[in-house]
Amino acid sequence: MKLIVLSDTHLKPGQSLFSRLSKDLISIIKNSNLILHAGDFDSLQCYNELQSLGKLIAVHGDTDCNELITLLPEREVTEVGGVKIGIIHKGQLTSEHTDGLRYLAKEMDVDVLIFGHFHHPIVEKTEVLLLSPGSATVPGIAEPSAMELEIVDTNIRGKIIRCTGNACSYFEYEKG
Repeated sequence: MKLIVLSDTHLKPGQSLFSRLSKDLISIIKNSNLILHAGDFDSLQCYNELQSLGKLIAVHGDTDCNELITLLPEREVTEVGGVKIGIIHKGQLTSEHTDGLRYLAKEMDVDVLIFGHFHHPIVEKTEVLLLSPGSATVPGIAEPSAMELEIVDTNIRGKIIRCTGNACSYFEYEKG
């Protein structure tokens, strides 16, 4: 099972996701089994365009329009290949000292917690796997990024996709 993880796309009405993402990233999204988005689409148009690329599970973020806040939950838990995945936009105020996110993952009873808000990739392996894909469109201090996860027999293998220069850093995590 291949998943693509995105967050913080921040596209205003009239801005197309297809014009902001690389053709390679769009191809990766189309070829994944599931798209997970940790909020801050900003516009309903961005949500609809991403949903047109495949099966989408998403939460709303703190800058999303009222339609998305009404449509999408603040938190989501889904099970994929025997792995419980939690999704939230803003789990704590800073990306340093992820204790709050670990506690949140335990509260949500998940193996993996996907979160956004910080616009740079984060991978932290403790008793749970904490993942932030960064932002593929508005990266801030980091390069544009997303994440690709593969789940096989409850094992998770993934990579950070750097959307410029096509350089990827890899990480592995085994549930259990």
